[in-house]
Amino acid sequence: MTASPRRLRDTYRRMRLGTRLTLGLGVLSLAVFAVVGTALTTFMHDYLERQLGDQLKLIQTVQAKDAAAHGTVRRKPYYGWYTAVYDVSGDAVTLRRPSDVPDDTRAMADLARAMAHSGTELTRTARIDGEGTYRLRGCEVEPGVVLVSAAPVKDVEETVEQLITVQVVVFALALTALVVSGRRMLRRGLEPLSAMAHTAHGIASHDLSESASRLPLRADGRDGGREVAELRSAFNAMLEHIDDSLAVRAEAESRLRRFVADASHELRTPLMSVRGYADLFQYAAANEPAERERHLARLRAEAARMGVLLDDLLLLARLDEGEVEAPLRPARTDLAELVRQAADAFRAGHPGHPLTVTAGAAPPPLRLDPQRIRQVLDNLLTNAAVHTPAGTPVSVGISVTGDRVLVRVSDAGPGVPAEDRERVFDRFYRVDKARSRDRGGSGLGLAVARSLVRAHGGDIELGSEPGATVFTVRLPLDGAA
Repeated sequence: MTASPRRLRDTYRRMRLGTRLTLGLGVLSLAVFAVVGTALTTFMHDYLERQLGDQLKLIQTVQAKDAAAHGTVRRKPYYGWYTAVYDVSGDAVTLRRPSDVPDDTRAMADLARAMAHSGTELTRTARIDGEGTYRLRGCEVEPGVVLVSAAPVKDVEETVEQLITVQVVVFALALTALVVSGRRMLRRGLEPLSAMAHTAHGIASHDLSESASRLPLRADGRDGGREVAELRSAFNAMLEHIDDSLAVRAEAESRLRRFVADASHELRTPLMSVRGYADLFQYAAANEPAERERHLARLRAEAARMGVLLDDLLLLARLDEGEVEAPLRPARTDLAELVRQAADAFRAGHPGHPLTVTAGAAPPPLRLDPQRIRQVLDNLLTNAAVHTPAGTPVSVGISVTGDRVLVRVSDAGPGVPAEDRERVFDRFYRVDKARSRDRGGSGLGLAVARSLVRAHGGDIELGSEPGATVFTVRLPLDGAA
């Protein structure tokens, strides 16, 4: 039972690329060999027949003279050749004797009969029973007398058959050698692609290690050519991007989990306080009316604290999403005046920390959000007061350097440990883990400050050592109003 064309196509599509290329190479080579062999055989067959025809013509020229002189041809030129002289008058064809003819003379008589109605020489190929295929040629010796010669075509056919046999053997050997060598060359050339496939399988199995997901250049030069080298480079670049993207994604997921856990923990504390004071308020309303106002004040304080925390979380989320225009309302602002206002508020709220304000060259008015920049300054000053002992000097200074306006908030406190400096701007991170939330805050102040400064196109950095902690805010001057 023969396979259907569709099944053959499906089988071909399931083959490996090297097998398909080898099969295509073999089919193409076979077609080329068939065309070349056919053309060569046809040319050789025609050439031998022309040679036989020329030889027959030359011999018949001599025989015609012999027939004109003696009436018949006396001798046969080659073994297996035949010669006959016919008298032709109308439809009657008579063979002159003696003649060297085969037992079956029909083909020769037919040619002689055709010569009676033709004024030119005739040539045809016919089969003679018991002899084989012959090349016949007829010519007129004199009016009414026709000479017919017959030459065997057996030698020509045998030569052509031997040529075909030789071609089949040689082409079969050449095709076999071509397929075998082509298979090896294709396998060697496709080896980098196999390595890529192996790497892709490794990636599919979640193996993104350096050895499994990179394709180095081959030192032995077996790189598969320029195209494969370009594909390898593109493949490695893609893997680098995938690896980086997965690392960023993993880090983002880790940060998100920490953020959710920290936010849940931070919100749980005021919620528990609200719940506890609500129970106390309910008890006081029934038994201790004098305590109601105190418990109600504590409820308002915890609700306000939770509201500030939620506002900070919402602001950070909007800044993370790139909503710069929504949380910022830029306007023409005197930064030096903002620093003075923040200093006055700090002195009123933290009288136990002496504050010094130093100002260099006054910067030009800038286009920024005064409320958000004031929030940054308040956060930095409050951070200095909360994390230093009472009586610690605090200073704030403003200056212009190049295309930047610098605001420095410093204190003479114990400083930030080296292992905590990289994480002080992380959300919910506290340097002093034992500090209460009432004094230490939620751990969002510095994170909010950095996000707001970056939203203005600036940056913020920390420099710290024992006895000196400095937060430096850099804002661009190109936002000058």
